[in-house]
Amino acid sequence: MSADKLIVGSINGIFGVNGWVKIFSHTDPRENILSYSPWWIKCKGEWRQVSITDSKVQQGGKTLVAKLDKVDDRDVAREFMGCEIAIEESQLKNRKDSLYWIDLIGSQVLLEDGTVIGKVKDLIETGVHDVLRVTGEHEELIPFVMDQFILSVDTDKKQIVVDWELEEPESEI
Repeated sequence: MSADKLIVGSINGIFGVNGWVKIFSHTDPRENILSYSPWWIKCKGEWRQVSITDSKVQQGGKTLVAKLDKVDDRDVAREFMGCEIAIEESQLKNRKDSLYWIDLIGSQVLLEDGTVIGKVKDLIETGVHDVLRVTGEHEELIPFVMDQFILSVDTDKKQIVVDWELEEPESEI
């Protein structure tokens, strides 16, 4: 697998007896993951390319399921549980005009005065807006709201400038 792969989700269960799998998606909206094919699936430490033959949004939009090519029964599908799903970066549409989680993870987070808070460990989807989980001396959860908390994002330099007040650590008495 080349370095231009992006993790977009994982397989987190099996669905039915005919080889369908449940999908946990990192895309926004969640069902966008179903529009990409082929997928690269990391199984037992190795990446392999898999085509999607069918997919559905189940239970009022809460569960995503997919049928993988040549996976026709529950036991074979079970082997994919916990496997990461990636796509080729070239599969993204409008790449230049959009920010993706992968662009933000690992970025250095700074205050306006240049004080380094830490690095983006990951993002949390809350439904209202995404939240940066920043690890440094302390963990900070910063809402990803442009022009309110997020002042600028430089994906080339991997830097995010924020307007954020650091919480003072509680002192021990």
